[in-house]
Amino acid sequence: MRIALLGDVMLGRLVNEQLRVADPAYPWGDTLPVLRQADIRFANLECVLANGGTPEVGKVFHFRSDVKNVESLRSAAIDVVSLANNHVLDFGVDALRETLPALDRHGILRAGAGMDAEAARRPAVRRVGPTAVGFIAFTDNEPGWEATARSPGIHYVPVDPGDQRVTDLLELVRRTKVRVQLLIVSAHWGPNWGAAVPTAHQSLARALIDAGADVVFGHSAHIFRGVEIYGDRPIIYSAGDFVDDYAVDPTERNDQSFIFLLETLGGAPRKLRLHPTTITEFQTRLARRSARNIAERMQRLSQQLGTRSVWIEGENVLEIPIGSIREGSTDASSVV
Repeated sequence: MRIALLGDVMLGRLVNEQLRVADPAYPWGDTLPVLRQADIRFANLECVLANGGTPEVGKVFHFRSDVKNVESLRSAAIDVVSLANNHVLDFGVDALRETLPALDRHGILRAGAGMDAEAARRPAVRRVGPTAVGFIAFTDNEPGWEATARSPGIHYVPVDPGDQRVTDLLELVRRTKVRVQLLIVSAHWGPNWGAAVPTAHQSLARALIDAGADVVFGHSAHIFRGVEIYGDRPIIYSAGDFVDDYAVDPTERNDQSFIFLLETLGGAPRKLRLHPTTITEFQTRLARRSARNIAERMQRLSQQLGTRSVWIEGENVLEIPIGSIREGSTDASSVV
């Protein structure tokens, strides 16, 4: 089984303007053939899908995409989205009330936000043949948006081992793992910049793996961070931005990311294949001339976390085996 994991997908502002005149598939550029290789496609939806709502007072950035742009998600066959982020309530509860049924009507599963705490914490489960794949989504952003028993909001969990919500999250992982073969925990966490992995993120990610998560998929930072293999389970600390209209920092390079294509055998991750991407004109494209440089940056960051990887020249793919690299490989041009 293959699962495509995508970082922040922001279809608002100038991307939204483009989608008023362009085909719904426009934001995905030439990445669709890679996405079609997957049995499940997951993304963090970094905007609200709505026509109404009122901008949140005091918030600097507000991301809203026309509700019709659920068709853009459908054009890429996105199966599951995380709504646990700092933009899902940019236009208030009314806009959230538009978003949820729009996703539901089109069969796009969601996790991480809802009309009450139970709904926000509820895992999404997608089946591929006999294998049930679970998704839990949480964020440490916007504590004021935390869902309660009586109010809509997000699955908010501060990255603090002493907080009861962390204990509850770990217990949710344990309970969910009992009923699924593969469990992915989506974490929208931490600051926007800086390639270093926060120590608290590493501690929580490892605790999530120990509790039963098979993959920890981090995002929120505008740049990608390294990948760690812990207990034969991958931790992607930050996937970076996949689609947006943001100004590009020439050093941090928030226009660069990957399609993280996870290959599994039953409930066990076996390999990560990273396809480098860049954002140009509000559209994600597979990196060509810059692909090797993007991959080498990821190699360095991951090596700092003890992770080895191999660049496959003919395929423009960075491969991270879950376990040891196969000896005698002939297609690897660079191993770190």
